[in-house]
Amino acid sequence: MDIPIYLLDNRKSMANKQNPKVLVVDDDHDILELLKYNLKKEGYEVEIADDGMKAVAIAKKFVPDLILLDIMMPEQDGVETCRQIRELPEMSDVHVTFLTARTEEYSEVAAFEAGADDYITKPIKPRALMSRISALFRKETKNKKRPQIVEGNLTIDRSSYTVSVEGKQFTLPRKEFELLYFLAQNRNKVFNRDELLQNIWGTDVYVLARTVDVHIRKVREKIGDGYISTVKGVGYKFEVA
Repeated sequence: MDIPIYLLDNRKSMANKQNPKVLVVDDDHDILELLKYNLKKEGYEVEIADDGMKAVAIAKKFVPDLILLDIMMPEQDGVETCRQIRELPEMSDVHVTFLTARTEEYSEVAAFEAGADDYITKPIKPRALMSRISALFRKETKNKKRPQIVEGNLTIDRSSYTVSVEGKQFTLPRKEFELLYFLAQNRNKVFNRDELLQNIWGTDVYVLARTVDVHIRKVREKIGDGYISTVKGVGYKFEVA
């Protein structure tokens, strides 16, 4: 069983807004039922799919806040499913985390290349997964209170998770946005890979240091090379003259 996570809100605020929607995708029906049961018990609205192609079709109609996605599935694997979901405009800013038994570096890199935000290796228990989802919701709620950042022709808007470069607005995948926003908040300060991993991915998630390099490269492809500098042998910084 291998799994992504797309997230939105804190359980404490559920009484004041619609319950977050969760789409669970796995070809193991026992896992589907186990996760569906635990998620519904926590108050989430849940849909399930047993292959990647069905998941994309359901996602278009259901528009989930969170997706739990297996990697190894018939018809279409999780990496391709994640890539297709990322191309849907209504889900371009959702949080994506792979939870998987696969520990190979190439699998992790492929997941991030497809648009994943996190990559968590198993085993993991349902209660631990529910706790992690709640923690991500709390972090998201806290981050939404932060203002936008404007540097030259670049505008980073935390409230809408959008970025504008020379007037052209677009949306970054969640972890790419958080990485850019964090560096911009601490302009001209150098952070090594471990520091960025701790601040963006957290201490309870194991991801390779190369994950940072992949995200930096993808951010540069979208906003240009003039903002994030590489300090050889040290790390990265958001540089403002």
